[in-house]
Amino acid sequence: MLSFQSIRARAADRKGGDEVLASLLGPKPENTALAGVSDDRILSTMAQRVFSAGFVWSVIEQKWPGFEEAFLGFEPKRLLFQPDDFWHELASDKRIVRNPQKIRSVRENAALVDRVSQEHGGFGRFLAGWPADDQVGLTAYLAKHGSRLGGNTGQYLLRWLGWDTFIVSADMAAALRDAGLDIAENPTSKKDLAAIQAQLNAWAQENQLPRAHISRILSMSIGPNRSPEELRAYVSA
Repeated sequence: MLSFQSIRARAADRKGGDEVLASLLGPKPENTALAGVSDDRILSTMAQRVFSAGFVWSVIEQKWPGFEEAFLGFEPKRLLFQPDDFWHELASDKRIVRNPQKIRSVRENAALVDRVSQEHGGFGRFLAGWPADDQVGLTAYLAKHGSRLGGNTGQYLLRWLGWDTFIVSADMAAALRDAGLDIAENPTSKKDLAAIQAQLNAWAQENQLPRAHISRILSMSIGPNRSPEELRAYVSA
């Protein structure tokens, strides 16, 4: 395997130096902080990532105050109390993106958040207690028990919430393959994801870096060389 130091040096060279690269990594994630995140904010973030999937993110962000109103502040128990007519009417509500399947996912994910919250004293506490070296297991859980939370949507959900998350983007996967990791070009199999997890765990321990930062460095070390200005729009994510 190519050393991570070599990958980081290449990324820094592409972005204009170590200081510029560091400015593009974002704050250090703190998984334990999620214990204090309320269930309504968890469900809101779930819904935002689901509605953003395959859509222009900026449009969803602009409309989000309307989503908050339409979905009653994303309070799981309040939503689960609503009759079927409430959900049917949302399909014609102009405050939101009127996608019936994604609207239905909010109801289903409200049930997930409520159930897990009752079991763990809060969905945020559940996330905070999940082992940091097993993101693959956590995203698999979300995909199995949640609605439309599989694939990259689950990864983006965790990152938006502040969990220390790597994103298996095309550039990130290409950088791993270039470094010598034996994975597919589009690594979605359990075997490939386990290999990615193991490699990022090793680099995290070796370099004392968050997996989210390692993921970003990998993505910036290869592929189209996007400007720092363009990338900073995503640093807070």
